[in-house]
Amino acid sequence: MNIRGIRAIYVFEMRRTLRTLSQSIVSPVLSTVLYFIVFGSAIGSRIQAINDIPYGAFIVPGLIMLTILGQSVSNASFGIYFPRFTGTIYEILSAPLSFIEIVLGYVGAAATKSVMLGVIVLLTAFFFVPMHIAHPFWMAFFLIMTSVTFSLLGFIIGIWADGFEKLQLIPLLIITPLTFLGGSFYSINMLPHFWYQVSLVNPVVYLVSGFRWSFYEHGDVSLMTSVTMIVAFTIVCLIIIGWIFKTGYGLKK
Repeated sequence: MNIRGIRAIYVFEMRRTLRTLSQSIVSPVLSTVLYFIVFGSAIGSRIQAINDIPYGAFIVPGLIMLTILGQSVSNASFGIYFPRFTGTIYEILSAPLSFIEIVLGYVGAAATKSVMLGVIVLLTAFFFVPMHIAHPFWMAFFLIMTSVTFSLLGFIIGIWADGFEKLQLIPLLIITPLTFLGGSFYSINMLPHFWYQVSLVNPVVYLVSGFRWSFYEHGDVSLMTSVTMIVAFTIVCLIIIGWIFKTGYGLKK
């Protein structure tokens, strides 16, 4: 294992975050604060509790997921796309690094940023709503696994995209709608039977449900179902990335 090579990629990506601190950290946190003000205070005060959970507290896991899903994908996709755009990807491919080490560097940095943001948003939430974390281990598990999994997805998008426009295509048209329709601001049990069944096709439902369960011991689906889905999604992303490096898809012109 080339630890020095992994560290070089990881440190470079983390330093890029520090150089764009307002965009990487401050902007997502301010956006989340606005969600708390609008949904938690203004609207939440007029909505009855969901499953005996005050609405302001109910949406906290969903808001954290909304943040880390988007940030994981965008950070990882831009991180690998930029070397492709500048042509420095060939230097990375010619270095004594396996594809596993390259992925560890880029995905590790993107996931770290997302976890940091998730923790910051969580700490911010305590200033707005009273809440507790019933199962800290499962909370950390879903936070880390979601960050890693969607960073892997972002890595795939960064390889697939052949322009800056495509980097935003999937996050804007697929990831964000799935997150809003994945029970971030409501329980899918409140939906009519047909739309409840449709919602079960949405993979984000299982992430939000498992994450919410770690807070309040209540989710729209069982904990083990959520765990199985996120592990399966991670495996699928790893298989796709392995195929990309094996075939050179998107890496070689």
